Amino acid sequence: MAASSRHRPRLPISKPTQPPDKPAALTGARKTAAASVPLCRPLFQETGEVEAEMVEAADAGWWWTWRAVAVAATAACLVLHVAARVADALWWRPRRLETHFARQGVRGPPYRFLVGCVREMVALMAEATAKPMSPAAAHNALPRVLAFYHYWRKIYGPTFLIWFGPTPRLTVAEPELVREIFLTRAEAFDRYEAHPVVRQLEGDGLFSLHGDKWAHHRRVLTPGFYPVNLNRLVPHVGRSVAALAERWRAMACAGGGEVEVDVAEWFQAVAEEAITRATFGRSYDSGRVVFRMQARLMAFASEAFRKVLVPGYRFLPTKKNRLSWGLDREIRRGLVRLIGRRSGDEDDTTELKDKDDGFNDLLGLMINAGVNKTMPVDDMVEECKTFFFAGKQTTTNLLTWATVLLAMHPDWQDRARREVLAVCGDAGELPTKEHLPKLKKLGMILNETLRLYPPAVATIRRAKADVTLGDYGDGGLSIPRDTELLVPIMAIHHDARFWGPDAAQFNPARFAGGAARAAKHPLAFIPFGLGSRMCIGQNLALLEAKLTMAILLQRFDLELSPSYVHAPTVLMLLYPQYGAPLIFRPRQSQPSD
Repeated sequence: MAASSRHRPRLPISKPTQPPDKPAALTGARKTAAASVPLCRPLFQETGEVEAEMVEAADAGWWWTWRAVAVAATAACLVLHVAARVADALWWRPRRLETHFARQGVRGPPYRFLVGCVREMVALMAEATAKPMSPAAAHNALPRVLAFYHYWRKIYGPTFLIWFGPTPRLTVAEPELVREIFLTRAEAFDRYEAHPVVRQLEGDGLFSLHGDKWAHHRRVLTPGFYPVNLNRLVPHVGRSVAALAERWRAMACAGGGEVEVDVAEWFQAVAEEAITRATFGRSYDSGRVVFRMQARLMAFASEAFRKVLVPGYRFLPTKKNRLSWGLDREIRRGLVRLIGRRSGDEDDTTELKDKDDGFNDLLGLMINAGVNKTMPVDDMVEECKTFFFAGKQTTTNLLTWATVLLAMHPDWQDRARREVLAVCGDAGELPTKEHLPKLKKLGMILNETLRLYPPAVATIRRAKADVTLGDYGDGGLSIPRDTELLVPIMAIHHDARFWGPDAAQFNPARFAGGAARAAKHPLAFIPFGLGSRMCIGQNLALLEAKLTMAILLQRFDLELSPSYVHAPTVLMLLYPQYGAPLIFRPRQSQPSD
């Protein structure tokens, strides 16, 4: 028994389970919501709460699902709306406008998606400028300069529709329609918004402004261009041109009695002198430094203008773009400093009577307006940039083509010289402000130059609202809002309907009775535009050109260089593609020391 008890197997002893937590009242623990929950809940109660939670979760899921669907639907609607707007702008609207104008008898080359007629225009211009003009057609420059207009006019007539991308451009070359656009219905049209590269060149001044701001700037600046004010520039510009002529005479003497000069380059210095003095007056020296930087900027911007069809090129950080950005900042700083110095000079007013013989320089006029808080400094800076671009380019081009034409036509050169010598005397005397109005033949030559080779070969306006013009067709020509109107100035100037069968020939005698009577229609001659936005600086350009030509005719005989190639072309303004090399031979009578 003892043995059996010793080997009896032991039953496993179970360990006591963990006692339940004591009530909070016994442990002194803080009573919580969990403490009140019973350890066991009835099955039916647990199932109900779970179902409620499931329903709540399902509702939340449906809400987020519907929200996602709503967002997606809204996004899809926006995408469809934008796509519809883009499709309308790039395709359906051009098609509607083509139909609209076709019903009025106005047609043109067909619209091509996105690019319009640009490819054809570029191809026509490239073909036309690939070779120079023949001597027989020396002044019939329209097929070369406005090749697309010349080509399509033969097909569609003088009024036709072209497309600059998806933008419609109605080409208008009828003087009566031009009268309405610029004079009688001018309030219905606005200036075309120039490309940003062009605006970098010309500044955000009078060229770019609109509405009340443009009108205010025009009122402030107009007195600076009155003839009585500009006449005070004659001695300054005359001395500058005489100094240039003396350099050419010295070069000719050193070169065997003649010198070849590319006048397209040299005349830029003459133009810079006049516009710098007109702009800055007695601040000429400081202004000249700033405008020299502006000349460098114009060179960069002109190159960029050749690449305007490359999207975003002006934003690329190329070496030349970075240089132009730096120049632009330095020009702005220089002009702001100059304006600040002039504004703080108590003795400096726009009158300047004791300082500069009563000359009203443009900067002084603007500062006076700034004192009255009607022209901010930033506006003054932009106007100075505009003056430099417009004043320099317009005058340079006029002088270049005028000397080329006199070199081509020695008979008119002799007539002009005889008049200059009779009125102004020989090279020992500089022409004065009293002499210039008496130079009638020289004025006729300059007008004929502007007719054949206007600085701006075309101008553009934009319809601000739906408008109907003239007696075109039945009830007039209906033009929808935002249609651009291209007025080909050069085409009007070369139109045989208004100028006769010799329209492509150089004949200054047609202006013997004045510009208004030169053609069969008084508005067939518009080299500086028309109406309230006519070029504000035309008096300065004509005065400077007449004075310069008179001084050169006193001192030199002009002849075309054998290397001259007649190839007028357009890069914003009309200029000689291969330069304008002329031969200058000093005349016997020279200015005395």
